[in-house]
Amino acid sequence: MAMCPEEALSHNLPGPNSPEPDQPSPDHNHKNDTYANRQSELCLGRMYGTLCDFWRKHKTTLRFIIRGILLAGYLAMVIAACVLNFHRALPLFVITVAAIFFVVWDHSMAKYEHRMEEFLSPGRRLLDSHWFWLKWVIWSSLILGVLLWLIFDTAKLGQRQLVSFGGLLMYVTLLFLFSKHPTKVNWRPIFWGIGLQFLLGLLVLKTDPGFMAFQWLGKQIQTFLDYTDAGAAFVFGEKYTDHIFAFKYLPMLVFFHAVTSVLLYLGWMQWIIRKIGWVMLVTIGSSPVESVVAACNIFFGYTVAPLLVQPCLQGTTRSELHAIMTAGFSTIAGNVFGLYTFYGISPIHLLTASVMSAAASLAVAKLFWPETETPKITVEITMKMKVGDSRNLLEAASQGASSTISLVAHIAVGLIAFLALLSFVDAALSWFGNLFDYSQLSFEIICSYIFMPFSFMMGVDWQDSFMVAKLIGYKIFFTEIVAYERLSKMVYLREEAGPKFVNGVQQYMSIRSETIATYALCDFANIVSLGIAIRRLTSMAPSRKRDIASVAMRALIAGTIASFMTACIAGILSSTPVDTNCHQFLENAFSSSSPKNTTDVVSCCQSLLSSTVAKGPGEVIPGEDHSLYSLKNCCELLISPALNCSWIPN
Repeated sequence: MAMCPEEALSHNLPGPNSPEPDQPSPDHNHKNDTYANRQSELCLGRMYGTLCDFWRKHKTTLRFIIRGILLAGYLAMVIAACVLNFHRALPLFVITVAAIFFVVWDHSMAKYEHRMEEFLSPGRRLLDSHWFWLKWVIWSSLILGVLLWLIFDTAKLGQRQLVSFGGLLMYVTLLFLFSKHPTKVNWRPIFWGIGLQFLLGLLVLKTDPGFMAFQWLGKQIQTFLDYTDAGAAFVFGEKYTDHIFAFKYLPMLVFFHAVTSVLLYLGWMQWIIRKIGWVMLVTIGSSPVESVVAACNIFFGYTVAPLLVQPCLQGTTRSELHAIMTAGFSTIAGNVFGLYTFYGISPIHLLTASVMSAAASLAVAKLFWPETETPKITVEITMKMKVGDSRNLLEAASQGASSTISLVAHIAVGLIAFLALLSFVDAALSWFGNLFDYSQLSFEIICSYIFMPFSFMMGVDWQDSFMVAKLIGYKIFFTEIVAYERLSKMVYLREEAGPKFVNGVQQYMSIRSETIATYALCDFANIVSLGIAIRRLTSMAPSRKRDIASVAMRALIAGTIASFMTACIAGILSSTPVDTNCHQFLENAFSSSSPKNTTDVVSCCQSLLSSTVAKGPGEVIPGEDHSLYSLKNCCELLISPALNCSWIPN
């Protein structure tokens, strides 16, 4: 048996009684060293070969052992965290349970799918045989339930919920009347899409667990995106916030794309998208490629989502192309989430709007351009999403960050150009209006009259509908960034409880109108995005250039209406009090030990402060016949900069 060099040397060492050897020559020592090195290499090679043979022979067992150890360690960590503080560890516990459920589900479906189909086949046959009359019973019950709920909710909160419901019906009717093929509409995707949209809104806006879950998720996303500040501060200096858009938001794009590229490399993002796409496929009945792209657009933008199904684009129908573009236009991407929340827009409403509009986009797309062909792309082909060519995590992160260079430059120069153009258009309109003694003519004024009917039918107050119409105009003809920036100024003025009218011009809106506007603006449906989407999709599928151009404008309109429908549902479900008796409400609130900073109290106080007239110390007249007691408490609660609280007599 061959010996390793150490063993060989031990055999050649002289013993204690051995005769003194002759002094070896230098050449002899060199030969011994070379021989020892060669023997060492041979020994290591044999050991490596033995280990490789052992791994190949017991590979499956060893993998199970390693995974079992890692899983046991993770579960022990989760249990320890729950024991120490269960409330703090609740998000980790929920994520762990959900992950275990889906992993077990995937393995069970892969192994026992045929058996489950055989087991459920009798029930499916029974359902199919009675489905003709059963579906009418189900839909009639749902419609009756919605009508009864609207009646009771209207009696409780006022009539504006009915306006939002009427707006929803109006948008569906308009889509049907101007449909590409109105006689070939399949109503299942429309009803299911609007139904999912309604259920998601109901979960978040009407239930405490849903609201708390989305509130927690919104905070986590915001905190995650704020880690961009470390890189921005290092590159641009500590005063980078002086140029918030260039040095905070644009670096946020780089960070977001780097992280999502890593998640795509690991396959985690594809796994999540498959689950959401499967839900849409089963419920709405949309085609596989439409469902997957709609799910992708919840996380990515309209430029990235089609990349995951790029091999499928050549074989899609025109209706599917229309649905793909509509899904991209009707939602926002995660990379702009941080910017809007920094502006002061509610992260809960932004997150809810993006998820709700994903379902609405498929309903609107299938109504505005019904399917008249047979889709060729199967579920198996669609679910094999395209993955980047990165070889490791670092390369994936680097490629994700580098891919945003052109995007960042395009956004920056686009905003510079379009805002400069807006300034020029306003100056030109003012000059033209001045010829007819109407110098206040501007882009805002024109949009306020064009889009006012649409905003009013979403459930916005009549007084506020002109302001929301202006924001819609900014969003469509420029970008949603400009619209949200102007909405944030209105939110700030309302929160500061400043005067609602200055020189006869309204400065801000009610909370309900702000909420509806947040949902209506939450999309990429604008003229700027239209050109980008056409160019991007054409580069992915050059042979479909003509089809892409023909469906683009309809997709832009459909994406806009999908957001309007989401805003209608937000208006239906909005719990902002309408007919609250603020006189009695404030008196009771300030004379009791209950919390003073609730939404209802703040809303009534803002209304009171905005209608108060203050001439000087002791000369303060409360608005709307409120008492000085309520006015003084409201002033101290909101610390109003527009009113000196010491002027109010006790």
